[in-house]
Amino acid sequence: MPGLEEIVLKMVRSFARDYVRYTIFAGSLYFIFYVWKRRELFRFKIQQKFPKNKDVWREIGYSTLSMFVFVNVGTLIFIFHEHTRIYKDFNAHSVPYFIFSVVLFIFAHDAYFYVTHRLMHWKKIYPYVHKVHHLSVNPTPWAAFAFHPLEALVEVGILPLMVFTVPLHPLAILAWVLFMLGYNVMGHLGFEVFPDGFASHTIWKWHNTSTHHNMHHKKVTCNYGLYFNIWDRLLSTNHAQYEQEFDMVRERAKNTGATEPQPATEATEAI
Repeated sequence: MPGLEEIVLKMVRSFARDYVRYTIFAGSLYFIFYVWKRRELFRFKIQQKFPKNKDVWREIGYSTLSMFVFVNVGTLIFIFHEHTRIYKDFNAHSVPYFIFSVVLFIFAHDAYFYVTHRLMHWKKIYPYVHKVHHLSVNPTPWAAFAFHPLEALVEVGILPLMVFTVPLHPLAILAWVLFMLGYNVMGHLGFEVFPDGFASHTIWKWHNTSTHHNMHHKKVTCNYGLYFNIWDRLLSTNHAQYEQEFDMVRERAKNTGATEPQPATEATEAI
């Protein structure tokens, strides 16, 4: 078992690394869509308004708290790594297995997220755990990890579940982290960047879009999925107007030139 100094150093390095990574993903997209190209890209904005600055700062603050939770869980895995199924010798398993493990991680997380997400919408749990995330009625990329600490603990729970049950190389974990971070930030982007017909396409409709998750933040009791639109479709929790909403957003983007954004509005309580 590693010593105290090694554990503390690991925590500090992990927090710095994860926060820089999150800042690069969320910060760069926020800068492009909400600052630099704000006017030119406004026609792609799903909700035709911007949140107030205080809402953005709230998202950043809760995201920082979430990072502390994530790092603590990661540190516990580091402490007990000998009991996990993480393997460091790449040749211990084949390349096809490595690819399979990444795909398995992503699909397992998608299912885990759907189940836990719906559970957190239970009225007896929602006000104490998930309501913080839904304060972002009109989310920005910074909302991706804007969780109550208890929700952050639930969200990161997939990591110990996987490393203690499935043989995973550190690069497979990193691939999942980058995929998860990128897709989560895109889901909270607030702008629709997927092409026309994506939400109703025979193949691509099984992937989620920014509109899909944006509708969840706005309407609350629908569209619970993370990466894929599998569970929402199978369990009939897609909003009935999701595909029409996506098409409407895309049509507006095609037919509208650069316009002045509406003034920022107060975020309202989700439910």
